[in-house]
Amino acid sequence: MNGPCDVLLRGGTLADGSVADVAWRAGRIVAVAPSLDLPAARIVDAGGAYVLPGFIDAHVHFNEPGRAEWEGLATGSAALAAGGGSAFFDMPLNSTPPVLDGAAFDAKAAALARSSRLDAALWGGLTPLNLKALPELAARGAIGFKAFLSDSGLPEFPAADAATLREGMARAAELGLPVAVHAEDEATTRRLAEAARAAGKTGVRDYLASRPPEAEVAAIEMACSLARETGCSLHIVHVSTAAGLDAALRGGATAETCPHYLLLTEEDMAEKGPVAKCAPPLRAAAERDRLWQGLAEGKILTVGSDHSPAPPEMKRDADFFAVWGGISGCQHAAPLFLQAALDRGLSLAETVPLLTENVARRFRLAEMGRLEPGFRADVTVLRPEERRIEASELLYRHRQSPYVGVVSGLQVVETFCRGVSVHPAPTPASFTAQLLRPTPLS
Repeated sequence: MNGPCDVLLRGGTLADGSVADVAWRAGRIVAVAPSLDLPAARIVDAGGAYVLPGFIDAHVHFNEPGRAEWEGLATGSAALAAGGGSAFFDMPLNSTPPVLDGAAFDAKAAALARSSRLDAALWGGLTPLNLKALPELAARGAIGFKAFLSDSGLPEFPAADAATLREGMARAAELGLPVAVHAEDEATTRRLAEAARAAGKTGVRDYLASRPPEAEVAAIEMACSLARETGCSLHIVHVSTAAGLDAALRGGATAETCPHYLLLTEEDMAEKGPVAKCAPPLRAAAERDRLWQGLAEGKILTVGSDHSPAPPEMKRDADFFAVWGGISGCQHAAPLFLQAALDRGLSLAETVPLLTENVARRFRLAEMGRLEPGFRADVTVLRPEERRIEASELLYRHRQSPYVGVVSGLQVVETFCRGVSVHPAPTPASFTAQLLRPTPLS
């Protein structure tokens, strides 16, 4: 090693429960051991705190360029860093234009370098509009392709029918990239929603009834069938039910869920209102518990926030169907999930990989997700301490979240991206966010 370390964290508790020092230099971890006698420019006493790999949130909508007034990369990445996130994957919508071709990808990559305080990968879209453009997205480093099997709410990002999905999956397989799907059966949800609204039933429970678990299962089964047919690597995002989870695993897909499906229930949506609206919707408490059981059994591979913000005026309407669906949660989702897991008797060794190592492995991000020599110095320091979440502490562009008022048992002390402190201190001007690209298949 040439010269002193940049940072030496002393006496932190790792995910496996051991106590260790962690040191890094030039953005790479150089040593992890019970006791390190190394010179360092900065020495941090991490005693009593958890020292974990930085969280990789593979599912956020930061909406820049084009709809930065909904969130934006600066505010979104700052909020995620405050929640222990050191990297994220930005979805191809709701930015304008959506990432459906090379030019849109380049525009978003430029915005990332200009505004983000965290490194990021970019999803490309898979829609009826851009099947021929998938190779140019892959060539630029897209982490994968995202398709909606139901109405996305945005006409510029139309849903993929079976024929579109089949062709897109075949092209993705040739390109060696995964396809992620929002799995709800459009025919089912549209029929139920239209019937409810025609009968004047536009409340929160009417919305819940219009998106039943059966719609999720049907869409997952269809996507899995096409993935097997085309040889595509399939990832089902925001799985909300145990039946959906089992359908994904039977079909050979990997599954992501979100903290809000593990932390909140349909009763929270009824009580909190539009701030807790999402699709698929929150489920009954018994369904939430079954999802936790699936997680404990190792059926869930990754956990992502699905942070999907909107201006307050879009979250207000007497017709609950007309309210924009999306939960603002990336600032607190991961710590709340980890604390809830501990409360349910799961260990950090069982749950931290869903936010870190599993994400890096699933999406072929080399030397990320673990605290080992040679790996990137993406590190999160959390301290056990109970504190109620207040709206005033939210770093989103719009201070709204269903987690306001919830007591959090883990507080993020500091977050590092490539060895640079990105929270709570302002990111140094010399730091420029980098685009993360999947390693090529051998």
